[in-house]
Amino acid sequence: MCFKTSETPFTHKQKLCLYVFKNYAQKLNYPFMLLKKCLFFFLSAIVFQNTFAQQEKSKSIDSLKTEKLEEVIISSLHINDSLQNAPASIGILSKKELIQNNATDITNVVNTIPGVFMQSSNFTTTRISIRGIGARTPYGTNKIRAFYGSIPLTSGNSETVIDDIDLENLNQIEIIKGPLSSIYGSGLGGAILISPQLSKNNGQTAGVSSVFGSFGLLKNSLNYSLDEKKSSLNLSYHNLKSDGWRENSAYKREGITLAGELFRKQNSKLTYFSNYTYLKGYIPSSINKEAYGNNPQSGAPTWVASKGFKEYKSTLTRLAYDFKINEHLNNSTSVFINYKDSNEPRPFDILRQYTFTTGARTQFSGNFKIKASTTQFIAGVEHFRDNYNGNTFENLYQQNNGLGSVQGNQLTENDQKRNFYNVFSQLRTLLSEKFEIQAGLNYNKTQFELNNYTVNSDQKYNYDGIFSPQLSFLFKPTNEQTLYFSASRGFSMPATEETLTSTGLINPDIQPENGYNFEVGGKFYFFNKRLYSEVAVYRMEIKDLLVAKRIGDDQYEGVNVGKTLHEGIEITLKHNWQINPFLNLNSYVAASVGKYKFKKFIDKENDYSENKLTGVPANKVNAGLFLNTRLGIYLNADYQFVDEIPMNDANSAYSDSYAIINLKTGYRFEILHNLTSNLAFGINNVTNEKYASLILPNALPVGTSSARYYYPGLPVNYYGTVSLNYLF
Repeated sequence: MCFKTSETPFTHKQKLCLYVFKNYAQKLNYPFMLLKKCLFFFLSAIVFQNTFAQQEKSKSIDSLKTEKLEEVIISSLHINDSLQNAPASIGILSKKELIQNNATDITNVVNTIPGVFMQSSNFTTTRISIRGIGARTPYGTNKIRAFYGSIPLTSGNSETVIDDIDLENLNQIEIIKGPLSSIYGSGLGGAILISPQLSKNNGQTAGVSSVFGSFGLLKNSLNYSLDEKKSSLNLSYHNLKSDGWRENSAYKREGITLAGELFRKQNSKLTYFSNYTYLKGYIPSSINKEAYGNNPQSGAPTWVASKGFKEYKSTLTRLAYDFKINEHLNNSTSVFINYKDSNEPRPFDILRQYTFTTGARTQFSGNFKIKASTTQFIAGVEHFRDNYNGNTFENLYQQNNGLGSVQGNQLTENDQKRNFYNVFSQLRTLLSEKFEIQAGLNYNKTQFELNNYTVNSDQKYNYDGIFSPQLSFLFKPTNEQTLYFSASRGFSMPATEETLTSTGLINPDIQPENGYNFEVGGKFYFFNKRLYSEVAVYRMEIKDLLVAKRIGDDQYEGVNVGKTLHEGIEITLKHNWQINPFLNLNSYVAASVGKYKFKKFIDKENDYSENKLTGVPANKVNAGLFLNTRLGIYLNADYQFVDEIPMNDANSAYSDSYAIINLKTGYRFEILHNLTSNLAFGINNVTNEKYASLILPNALPVGTSSARYYYPGLPVNYYGTVSLNYLF
């Protein structure tokens, strides 16, 4: 982790007093010594407050500036320059927010955004839904497009994985809720844009950090950063491991990231990025209600006996060239490669997968004038091609004397080639200082080839081209207040497996899900920008609902059966209070109230129409407090409430609602000139709440046991962090 100190240097007397307090705290012999030590530092800060008063008086103007919330700048690939001017609901996670917990799990951070719900179990199994979209996916995330820079993290099979990227290598995450971005493919749920960390500070910086915690959690990180006039570099390495708290849940991940800029000039630059990840995570799988209530640390018996796990090596590489052609026209062009080699022994088989993806994206942006109106535009094209090979083998773990999985004869083999073309454009016309219109259009063409060697089948299939329009109106009564209305159409391509029949042949009757989204919202600053508030009200109806019918252990057959309705309201409040020149308090509240239901859903003899949508809570609340002092001592507290979740389409089973509280305290300080450190201690799930961190929708009974819906969440757990950073 990297910290930049701006506090006034201590006098020799102040340093001596702090040294005495520090050594006294170290000699104390009782639990939670770190918390006690922070308390002593806090008391010492009060003693020094009068000493600082004269220094702070000369800084009164600067102190007043810190009372205002900073305007949020969104990534350069948008047509807008700031969150305030975007006629859409966009959740922003800054660098500071991404590492505010223990910098190992992205789930807690993503869930602070209203309308977004991320479920996770043991790092290896995750699902993200946005406004209820994607909640019924059995495993993983789909119906949402994700990008790391301009590299698609969404595979050609519609699966999105973002949680294996080290949080300390991210600069910012933007989550666009709903199909409001023509530029990023008009996914039904929205888009997730991840900005890589290209450099840390001006000049050279080197850092090392460690996180250690309950259940054998240990993460070590190293980084080096260089930022010069014509180039920048950020090189980092991390190693994360955990013994896990459930049976068969050990986890290990390590990665190397290289990113930066070359040939940086006034009108052009070349951006490079490469990331290698190795991951091996054992899978405890889901358990039934009886095991969840009596023995939540247990794993599914067959997964424990086979020692099932997921293991893969992944490489992402990208080159992007940005060029200013003239005063009114810019171009950004990128090429990328994404390779993944995966091995997943499961009780019913062993799955081996290889994916090699190549692609390119180019977009032009600029502005022109028509009479008195200024129009900005973005237009471009994106193409990527997936080459996929998947094989399954017998798992002979029952014949391996309790030593786990062992590969037997080959069961299936198939190759897939998937091509995606996106042509996109977006216009922003400023009719006046207070009123503007945005319009966008996305065209998608998807085709794939399937070679199923098991049934000796070679098939090709093309989906009809899909046009997705978007129209928005934005009104700014003042520079600090924005009102907007948006209407847009989105779509979601089926996964290849969902297009297949039980015989392994393509079902030409399967259609992409699609729907129209309508949204009204506002973004407002109050009290001289000390308070920021955001409200969004939305309604979306999805047609051609695709339902995955389970016809085997890992075999699903898709069918379009009806419609779903997604309605809700989202509210965000952020406040910054400069209590005095010494103390600053930031707080936030983020709440979403939704109504997600099947508008029409008849499955054979079962009519689920008007039932609540499976796999997502209707209501969710997050809140947090962040207290910072001039001495570098800080305290964070955050709270999350999640309402009950329907676990099956019949609404006959629900998970319990739950509330989680997390606490963290720490101390940032300067050891020597240009050498800074951060010490922190945190407690997650302070009240030891029992909750399901992931639900398996529509789970089926196994043998004589009941359905395995539950992935238990972590009980109370502790962690500490230590970091050093040197600025050359």
